[in-house]
Amino acid sequence: MFPFNGVFPFPRSNVPPNILPLTSLSPSRTHRETGSSDTSSFIRSVNCSNYSDGFEKGEPTLTDIDENTGVALVINGHSLVHCLTSELESKFLEIASHCKAVICCRVTPLQKAMVVELIKRAKNAVTLAIGDGANDVSMIKAAHIGVGISGQEGMQAVLASDYSIAQFKFLERLLLVHGRWSYYRMCKFLRYFFYKNFAFTLCHFWYAFFCGFSAQTVFDPMFISVYNLFYTSLPVLALGIFEQDVSDKSSVDYPKLYAPGITNALFNTTEFIRSVLHGIFSSLILFLIPYGTYKDGISPDGYVLNDHMLLGSVVATILILDNTAQIALDTSYWTVFNHIMIWGSLLWYFFLDYFYNYVIGGPYVGSLTQAMKEATFWFTTVLTEGFGRLITSGKIMRKLPQDFAFPLGLGSKKQHSTESTKNNNNNNSSNNANNVTNVATNGAGTVPRTGTNTTATTLSAMAAAGGGTTAANGNQLVNLPGSSNSDHSPRAPCQDLDTINL
Repeated sequence: MFPFNGVFPFPRSNVPPNILPLTSLSPSRTHRETGSSDTSSFIRSVNCSNYSDGFEKGEPTLTDIDENTGVALVINGHSLVHCLTSELESKFLEIASHCKAVICCRVTPLQKAMVVELIKRAKNAVTLAIGDGANDVSMIKAAHIGVGISGQEGMQAVLASDYSIAQFKFLERLLLVHGRWSYYRMCKFLRYFFYKNFAFTLCHFWYAFFCGFSAQTVFDPMFISVYNLFYTSLPVLALGIFEQDVSDKSSVDYPKLYAPGITNALFNTTEFIRSVLHGIFSSLILFLIPYGTYKDGISPDGYVLNDHMLLGSVVATILILDNTAQIALDTSYWTVFNHIMIWGSLLWYFFLDYFYNYVIGGPYVGSLTQAMKEATFWFTTVLTEGFGRLITSGKIMRKLPQDFAFPLGLGSKKQHSTESTKNNNNNNSSNNANNVTNVATNGAGTVPRTGTNTTATTLSAMAAAGGGTTAANGNQLVNLPGSSNSDHSPRAPCQDLDTINL
């Protein structure tokens, strides 16, 4: 995501500390655009022709600069006029893409919008623009996501934006907490939505092989009409509203959790295909096991159990139970509303089925009642659910790669506070290790008594470098880095780590 900022200058105390590190999570860059005239003391014009001449002469380019150098580009409105021409805009974009930050000063509102449009067109990226004045309206409307700040310059930016905040520092919580939660919930919502609909629809496809492709449906027509409206809509709606993987505090402390949204790791073509395959497999199990069970089936009382209506009622009931179990397994954050909507939808299915068939007089009257009287129904339900869960493990959201899981090096408060200590300890451990090697070499296979002390010192230094201590006998190390009992462990709290099952 390419963020554009039209608020400049602003107090350093209001700058969110975790917004800038987000630019290192992807090839995106931060662009700051302002029309303020108070920045003339440090603004320097940049001429793109100088860089283009260097490229043609074979001089070192920006790609040769170390990535940690932190190169920035400052350009004013007069130079931007030439850079946005058709001849130089590609070179200007190439230079800006290699910079950590780009500052466009003393520019017009139209130029702000043109820079945003250039990024959208050339990079095919999602852009975000934030501003607080009327001169930022064009930029906010040109970006995919517009954020307005209600301040002293009026409410024009707020009225033209998608989101409104009171201060610039609230952008941190808007992106890292609410933005990430929204992406996480949307991905779960979509994947479950595709799964349940494929599992429901393809049951008719499998039944077509056994009914001579006569277009007869396996379910009751009323069940088909209210399946998405009454039986499966509320649980997934609760998932999309209340679901969260980690707390808001952990989301701010570990900004690298934002990375899956930038790379589309939780919902893409691969994940969509996986959801479709999961739904196809579930529909196959949901239909074939009950069909094989009730084919030529007879109850102990002599009742025939192989009729079409009884089979449709059994498959429909197991389908609702499967969807309920699936949404319950996918829910990481339970609230009272989740319980009401998930378990209430299951009870609502049985209530509506009995009300429709016995009160209104539906055609499937008595089919589900007769099936539930027999032990065959409950054994079939357990077998279908158990076999399906054994193969798919009941999870539609895969775990994050290890790079996105804890420990996280970016945004960790504990890691920043102990970085200098670890560097010093690493140097001490390296010196002690060299001393042990020299003693062993000079002794021609015989290690003096001082070697034992040196080895113990080395182990102590190694333990200190890893944030741990050495046991009393010197043979066992405890409090290793990343362990749960380490004071300097960069891992998140256990209750937050256990819920990261995306």
